Amino acid sequence: MLNINVGRLLIGRPLETKELPHQAISRPIGLAVFASDALSSTAYATEEILIILALAGGGAAIFAHSLPIALAISILLVIVTLSYRQTIYAYPNGGGAYIVARDNLGEAPAQVAGAALLTDYILTVSVSISAGVAQITSALPDLLPYRVEIAVGVIALMTVVNLRGVKESGRVFAIPTYFFLVMMFLTLGIGMYRYFTNGLGVISPESVEAVHYGTSGLTLFLLLRAFSSGCTALTGIEAISNGITAFRQPRSHNAAVTLVWMSSILITLFLGITFLSHHIEAIPSETETVISQLGRAVYGQNSPLHFLTLAGTALILLMAANTSYADFPRLAALHAGDGFLPRQLTFRGSRLVFSWGIVTLAVCASLLVIVANARTTALIPLYAVGVFLSFTISQAGMVVRMRKISALKPGEVVKGIDTEMAYDPHWRRKMVISAIGAVCTGAVMVVFAVTKFTSGAWFIVLLIPTLVFIFFRIHYHYRDVALQLSRENSVPLQSRPIQTIILVDNVHAQTVRLVNFAKSLGHPWHAIHIAVRPEQADRICQKWAERIGEGELKIIDSPYRLLAEPVQNYIEDILRAQPDTFVHVIMGHLHMDTFWEQILHQNSAFIFNFALSRIDQVVVTQVPYQIHHQDAPPH
Repeated sequence: MLNINVGRLLIGRPLETKELPHQAISRPIGLAVFASDALSSTAYATEEILIILALAGGGAAIFAHSLPIALAISILLVIVTLSYRQTIYAYPNGGGAYIVARDNLGEAPAQVAGAALLTDYILTVSVSISAGVAQITSALPDLLPYRVEIAVGVIALMTVVNLRGVKESGRVFAIPTYFFLVMMFLTLGIGMYRYFTNGLGVISPESVEAVHYGTSGLTLFLLLRAFSSGCTALTGIEAISNGITAFRQPRSHNAAVTLVWMSSILITLFLGITFLSHHIEAIPSETETVISQLGRAVYGQNSPLHFLTLAGTALILLMAANTSYADFPRLAALHAGDGFLPRQLTFRGSRLVFSWGIVTLAVCASLLVIVANARTTALIPLYAVGVFLSFTISQAGMVVRMRKISALKPGEVVKGIDTEMAYDPHWRRKMVISAIGAVCTGAVMVVFAVTKFTSGAWFIVLLIPTLVFIFFRIHYHYRDVALQLSRENSVPLQSRPIQTIILVDNVHAQTVRLVNFAKSLGHPWHAIHIAVRPEQADRICQKWAERIGEGELKIIDSPYRLLAEPVQNYIEDILRAQPDTFVHVIMGHLHMDTFWEQILHQNSAFIFNFALSRIDQVVVTQVPYQIHHQDAPPH
C-alpha cells in the first residue's frame, strides 16, 4: 500500500476516461503551456548572435549587426506564424508538420518531419533547462559546479508535474510564465525610458568575463552563422499547431488566437532585448548572460529588480521544457498509432496523459544534459536543424494542399486522410504565404546545417535519417504481425490432444495448488523437476511421494545449471514424437505484497514464460501464490 500512496501523492487520483474533455485548457493557460518554449528563446537568442559576432573581433561596430539580424529573424517569424495559422484551421485535430506531410506529401516525408520534431522536443528540454540553470549560476556563481545535477533534478520535477495532467501542469506553469512576461516588459519599459532620457549606462568590460574574441574579421559566412544562431528564437512556433486538441472549443480559433499572441509577444521581446543589449554594449560571456547584464544596466548592480528579472528568466527557461512535455507525448502517440513507434506510447496513464511518452522524453533529455555538461552553447548547434526541417516540410505540405483545393469547384468537398478539403477562394494568397515560408525556412535550414555542421549539427543530420529508418523497421514489423494475424483460413478449427506438464521447483503448499489445478482440467498430466542441484533431487522425490502421492514426477538433469533450456528440449522431444499434441505448461509464481519483497525471490516464472512462449503448440499458465503479511506467523 505504501507504493500506491506515494504514487497517488505525486501523480494525483486517477481520472476516468470520460473526464478527458474536461482537461481542455483556456487560451491564457494554453499560452503558458505551449508558448513557454518560444518565449523563453528570447532569453538566449540575442546572446547566441553576439557570441558568433564575437568571432569577428567584437566591438560596438561588429555587435551593431545584431540589430538587422534580429529584424530579419522577426520578419521570418511573421511569415512562419501566418503559415502555421493556416495549418491550425486546416488541421483542427493537431499533429502539425507530421499530419500535414502525411496528408499531402506521403509517408516518408511525414516520418522525416516526425523524427525532426521528436528530436527537437528532446533538445528543447535540454537547451531550455540548461539555459535556465545558466541564469541561476549567473546570480549564484557558487552553484556553477553543480549545474548538471540541478538540470537533471529540474527535469525529474517537471516529469512528475506533467504526469499529473496537462490542465494541472498548465496552471502550475502559468505563474512563472506570466511572472517572466511582467518582469521583461517592465525591464524593457524602464530601459527604453532611460535610453530616450539618456540615462541608460553601458556595461563595463572589466565587470564581465568575455568570451574569446576572434580575429577572422566580419564575413558573409559569419553573418549567416550569426543569423542561423539567432533563429533559435523561432523554436516552439509549431507547438500550438501540434497541440490543438488540448484547447477548449472552438479549438482552432482558440489555438490560432494564442499563436498570434505568442508571436507578437515574442517579436516584441526579441527586438527589445536586442536593441537595448546593443546600446548597453552587452558582452557575450560564459559566466554572465546578456539578460543579467541588461538587468544590471537598467536596475543597477545587486538591485532587487535585477534579481527578480533573473529569477523570472530562469523560471521561464526551466518551464519552457513544458512545451515539449505537452507536445512530445502527443506526437509520439500519433506515430505509434500509425505503427511507426511502439504501441505503448498510445496508452494514457491514470491522469489521461501519455505517460510512456513523458517518461521517454525525460530520460532522453537527462542523458543529453549529462553528455553536454548542461552547456547551452554546446547544445544549440544540435537544436535548430530539426526545427527548420519540420517548418519546411509543413509549409511545403500546405502548398500542395492549396494546389489540391485550387482544383475543386465552389461548394465541392473532398475527404482527405485526416480532414475534409473544400474550395477556398483565397487559396492563391494562402499558397503564396506557405511557399515563401517554405523557401525561407528551407534556406535557413541549409545555412544552419552548413555553418554549424562541424560544431555538432552533423549529429542531427545523421540522426534524423537513422530515426526514420528505425521508424520504418518498426512499421514493417507491425505490418507483418497484422498480416500473420489476418490469415483467418490458414489455421483450421480442430481438436487436439493436450498434455499437461507441471514445473516443480520444490514440494510445498503451492505445489499442491498446482496439482489440484492440473487435475481440474481433466487432461493427462505429469510433473518435472530441473535438477540444478542434483543433491536435492532425491529429497524432492521423497517429499512428492509423501505430500502428493499420485502422478509422475520426472527428474531432468541440468549439468550446466540451466533452467529454461532443459524444459525447452524436453517439450520439443514430446512434440517431435506427437506433432499434433498441445503441451500445457503450468508453473507457480510467488507474488509478494511489495516490489521490494518481490525482488528477493528468483522470479524464474518470467524466464520460463519467455523461453516457452516461442515454441509452437505450447501454452503457458502461471498460477500465482500470494504471500500476505497477515498470513505470516509471528516472529
